[in-house]
Amino acid sequence: MHYDPIKNRLSALFTRTPFLRKVFYRILDLMLLRSWHIRREIRAWSFGRTPDQHVLDAGTGYGQYSWFMTRKFPNWSILAVDINPDQLEECRRFFEVQGCEKVALRQADLTRFTAEDPFDLIISVDVMEHIEDDNAVFRNFCSSLREGGMLLISTPSDRGGSDVHGEGDASFIGEHVRDGYNVEAIANQLRNAGFDEVSVRYSYGPAGKISWVLTMKIPMRLAGTSRLFLLLFPFYFAVILPVCMLLNHLDLKMNYSSGTGLIVRAFKTPKG
Repeated sequence: MHYDPIKNRLSALFTRTPFLRKVFYRILDLMLLRSWHIRREIRAWSFGRTPDQHVLDAGTGYGQYSWFMTRKFPNWSILAVDINPDQLEECRRFFEVQGCEKVALRQADLTRFTAEDPFDLIISVDVMEHIEDDNAVFRNFCSSLREGGMLLISTPSDRGGSDVHGEGDASFIGEHVRDGYNVEAIANQLRNAGFDEVSVRYSYGPAGKISWVLTMKIPMRLAGTSRLFLLLFPFYFAVILPVCMLLNHLDLKMNYSSGTGLIVRAFKTPKG
């Protein structure tokens, strides 16, 4: 199933005005489990650091993580890049209206991206599963990161992260070029790219998997069947929101031996 067109229709409804875009961001923050994990990791990384951090939002999409960071850490300098010029233009208009002078936006192919100034933090949220030449991206991330900096990745795992259940089954998400990463494999790829220390943990355990089905799979399938279902989405999400928030909270607190998502942290340690 290709759900980028469905996502684009949904975003078109919610991004017509700055107010609606903020509502859209809030909905994403509440409903999407990966947003809970990423925001917690960013907060933990920021503790005790100076306020003038330089951050790359690699594959910014709708720009919700750049929006979170510029509100939470207003002195951070953020470069948000994406390959989609239409999404970037929408983000640019929004951030300009909000007066976010610390956020810059640029169209870029991550397989060819090079940094003018090294970053203290690079985040890449549900991006790598869309890129065939991931090793080139990992090398570019490493060369673009300052010594002592961290790369933070959220991506599906090979335990069914694209809703693949068996050999030969098609991914639920047609835009993915791989069905998910193996824990050991992505750690080795990052070390080969030049990272000194890599930690990988599972997300989307049993509770998170149910939340994903309720917040993503069911709504996307319904929206793909008929646009009329878009009119019912506010009522649907109003009903499931308390349940999904509880499920997301449980997933955030648990340590899983398996899960359909991965949270990856890779560090470039100082030399000498």
